[in-house]
Amino acid sequence: MRQTWRWFGPADQVSIDDVREAGAEGIVTALHHVPTGTVWTEAEIAERKRAIATRTNGRPSGLTWDVVESLPVSEAIKMQSGDWQAHVDAWRESLRNLAAAGLETICYNFMPVLDWTRTDLAHEVASGATCMRFDLVDFAAFDLYVLERDGAGDDYDAALQAETKARFDAMSEARRMALATNVVFGLPGAAENFSLQDVKALLADYAGMGADTLRGHLIAFLEAVTPLAEELGMRLCCHPDDPPFPLLGLPRIMSTEADYRQVLDAVPSRANGVTLCTGSLGARPDNDLPGMVERLGDRIHFLHLRNVARESDAVRGSFHEAEHLGGDTDMVAVIRAVLAEEDRRRDEGRADRSIPFRPDHGQDILDDKRRHAQPGYPAIGRLKGLAELRGVMTALSAR
Repeated sequence: MRQTWRWFGPADQVSIDDVREAGAEGIVTALHHVPTGTVWTEAEIAERKRAIATRTNGRPSGLTWDVVESLPVSEAIKMQSGDWQAHVDAWRESLRNLAAAGLETICYNFMPVLDWTRTDLAHEVASGATCMRFDLVDFAAFDLYVLERDGAGDDYDAALQAETKARFDAMSEARRMALATNVVFGLPGAAENFSLQDVKALLADYAGMGADTLRGHLIAFLEAVTPLAEELGMRLCCHPDDPPFPLLGLPRIMSTEADYRQVLDAVPSRANGVTLCTGSLGARPDNDLPGMVERLGDRIHFLHLRNVARESDAVRGSFHEAEHLGGDTDMVAVIRAVLAEEDRRRDEGRADRSIPFRPDHGQDILDDKRRHAQPGYPAIGRLKGLAELRGVMTALSAR
C-alpha cells in the first residue's frame, strides 16, 4: 500500500514541506484551475510536477505525483448534451498528456451537479475536535426552503418535513446562508463552482433522467476513453457517490457494490476500475466494505481510507466524519483485505501490485483550527489518520 496525500496545489495551506514531514510517499492532486471540458496541457502538468518536487527552500522534496484526482467529467458528458463529444475528446487528449508525464492512475466521479455534499464543515464532537457532517434534516431544509426545488416535498415523509420546518424556522439568517454555502460551494476539489440559480438550472436539465439513463451515459463515456487508457498503460477509477444515496431528485449510480459491478462488467477492461472510498460507501449500512475489497479487488486502483459515524440505521441518514479507526467501518478488516489483494497481485506478477491510498479527510485538531486548510483536509488530523493506518498496515504485515 503506497502512502499518498491529497494536495490542492500551491495555494493549499498544507504545504509540500508539511506533506514530506508527515511521511507520505506521493501526492494526489489535480489542475483545479483548468476549466472543465478543456485539455490539460503538457506545460500545466509539468508545472504541477515541478511544484510537487520542490520544497519551500528550493531543495528536492522527494515526492512524486502519483494519482490524478480528479480529471473532471463535465455535466455535458453526464447529460450527453451540448459540446459533450468535444469534452470527451479533450478528456482523451488530457490522458495522453498525463501519460507522457508518467501519470498512470486517474480518479474521476460521475455525480450529477454536486461532487459531494455536507451541511456542516465544523461539527464539534465529544473530544472537542471538529469535522464535516451531513445532517439529513438540515439538507432537507436547504432543499425545501433555500433552494425551493420543484417536487422536493415528494422526497421527504411527513414526519421529516415537520422536523425540517421546525429546524428551519429556528435558524438564524446567518445559519441559513452558511447552510447554502456549505452545500453548494463550500467543499474543496469540486469540478465546478455553482450559484443557487446554476443548481436550479442544472436540476431542470436533469429533470426526468433516471439511473439507467445516467449509467448508460457513464458506460458510453468509458467505452470512449478506456481503450485509450489501456493502450497508454493507465488505470481509470471511479469514485463513489458521496453521500451514496439520491439527493435533489438526481440519480445516483455508484453507491453500492451492485452499481460498480454493472459498470465493471459493461466495460470489462482492467483499465476501467474502482476508487474504493470507505467513507463514502461506509455511509450506507448495507455496504460491506471488507467484502467489496475482496470481490472487486482485481479492479481497485486507488483507495480513500476514512471513516464515518452513521447516526441512524437508515440507508439515507445523517453521518459525520469519524477518526480513521473509529466510526462504523472495520478499518482493520479493510486493510487486511487490501493486503491480501496485493499478495494476489504480487503472485500474478502485476506491475500495479502496490495500491495507492490516502488518509481521506480528518478531524481538525490542535493547530488545525488556526491553519484554516481546506475543509476536511487538515494537516494534523490527516497526519494522525495516516499514522493510525500505517500502524495497522505494519502490524498486519508482520503477522
